[in-house]
Amino acid sequence: MSAYPFLKENIEALEKHNPPLYNWLSSQNIDQEQLANSLFKNRWEILDWKMKNGKGLFEATTPNVIYNSWKVLEKAETSATIIVGCNLGYGLNHVLMNTPDTHKVILTEPNPEMLLACLGQTDYRPFIECGKLHFCPVDEDRLMTIIKELDLQFVYGKIYLRLDMASQQMGPEYAKWTATIRDKLESFSVEMSTLRQKQDIMVGNELENFSRTVQDGTISTLKNAGKGLSAVILGAGPSLAEFGPDLAENPGHAIYVTALQTLPAVQKTGLKPHFCIGLDYNKSMLRVYEQLDKEWAKDIPLIYSTKLDHEVLEAYPGPTIPMWTMGGLGTFALSQHEEIFDAGSNVSVTLNRFLDWCGFNQILLVGQDFAWKGKISHSAGHQNAGATFPARALVQLKNADGENLTSSIQYMTSKREMEEDIAKLKTPVFNLYGGGALINGTKNVDIQKINMNGLLASVPGSMEHFLTSMNLARTPRPAPTFESRSQKWTISIRNATKKLEKLFRKLNKNQVEINKTFHNLYFFLRQDPLYLPYLYNEIMDMAGLAKAKTSYTLKDLPHYKKIAKKTIKKVKYMDRCLSVDEHKEAA
Repeated sequence: MSAYPFLKENIEALEKHNPPLYNWLSSQNIDQEQLANSLFKNRWEILDWKMKNGKGLFEATTPNVIYNSWKVLEKAETSATIIVGCNLGYGLNHVLMNTPDTHKVILTEPNPEMLLACLGQTDYRPFIECGKLHFCPVDEDRLMTIIKELDLQFVYGKIYLRLDMASQQMGPEYAKWTATIRDKLESFSVEMSTLRQKQDIMVGNELENFSRTVQDGTISTLKNAGKGLSAVILGAGPSLAEFGPDLAENPGHAIYVTALQTLPAVQKTGLKPHFCIGLDYNKSMLRVYEQLDKEWAKDIPLIYSTKLDHEVLEAYPGPTIPMWTMGGLGTFALSQHEEIFDAGSNVSVTLNRFLDWCGFNQILLVGQDFAWKGKISHSAGHQNAGATFPARALVQLKNADGENLTSSIQYMTSKREMEEDIAKLKTPVFNLYGGGALINGTKNVDIQKINMNGLLASVPGSMEHFLTSMNLARTPRPAPTFESRSQKWTISIRNATKKLEKLFRKLNKNQVEINKTFHNLYFFLRQDPLYLPYLYNEIMDMAGLAKAKTSYTLKDLPHYKKIAKKTIKKVKYMDRCLSVDEHKEAA
């Protein structure tokens, strides 16, 4: 099309460099007539796009007025801009031309015709090929992948989210998609903060637990072992105290599960779960044992995240089965030897995912209230029963009957994450509704309808099959022995340190060579997937020296030496923890 002089070349560049966006565009039902007839020169004598109401996007005001405020005032080199809505490229081009080459620009456009119109007006190939410009389809999974690739920008820069004012005239989808992106950015910001602060603790727990996991078995025997069975997840919300005793009298033929921290509250109802799951890496989980009847719990298997604090694990009175989860040693290093489970961000999500992975026919939620009436936020026995919340953390909402409820920002976030997850599960989820927050994606039932709907029923023999699989899961497994890396790493890092000491003696002359050496060290620290999770903070710190700085001063050398010293210490510690049996075949 003569009106779209750069469309063909840009599409070819996307096919090569961005297959997800190219595939998304190819799958859209493009309105060719709209593309042909919507371009025109408006009263300002600039190229414009005619909307369905006959007006142009920029008839009310010119692009200059809108985009002059899109300024990146802080840390432009190490930051990123996410733009929702591209119009004909006016806002996108403004950001591209007014930011350094290292500034990342992500463009997402809900309207495929509008995206094609934008691609037709400007040659974006140089920006695409150098990695400055990336296009994101309207797909939450792809969006999250792109956001996670902005980890350096989160740590060393800022993320600017721009909703295009002109594009908003075309429909509500732009504001909705912006809200989705904002939620994802906030979630990832919390995740990044947690990683920076707690990654050493979580992977450290895995290392401390490593030798024990070899003896404790694996969850792999439980995959699809729940076929033909109903499952009940017991939460610690106020309605657990209401419904628990009724279920204890008539438990049916279902598998009951709960979180480790909920066990004391469950015991008070008269119910006894078939197993529990421990996920939280924090040492504060030891508080559970202040109220837990250890004699009662000694035959309840605990499926524990390998990131669980080793003292919490050692204190558990019953059988234990390890669950290797994403984000730690298992992600890369153990994937050939163990089942690596995506646990999600909280135990409610984990319980649903795990039962779905086990292949259960249906899941019934009990005590999953996410809100409360009055002042009682948890059932008696839970470690947070009687806890108070600061006013700034509270949220007011209504239940299905219009009654006022109190919740917290944290619980609402957990509820939203669980709702998003339930939508992706194969297993139908029901909620024994006790007047708490409504959970989208579940079907509310009352205590009378449980048996009518067969929510506690199971196929004959399925219960025995699952419990047998649970016993088999506790069979000790041979573990790989990993070849020691610490000696080689120590030599390489010390050689690099000597080189940098020499370069820093003539600091002004050697700026480029120092940067190159820091880049080489950054890639060196990332080379081994086994070490990568435990060295996360050192890798990010090295990235700060290699990628977030354009010039160096004398104080950067001692900063580097601290990173190098901590890296060598960690690698030596990992070698000690992973040497479970020197006679096993090296991995």
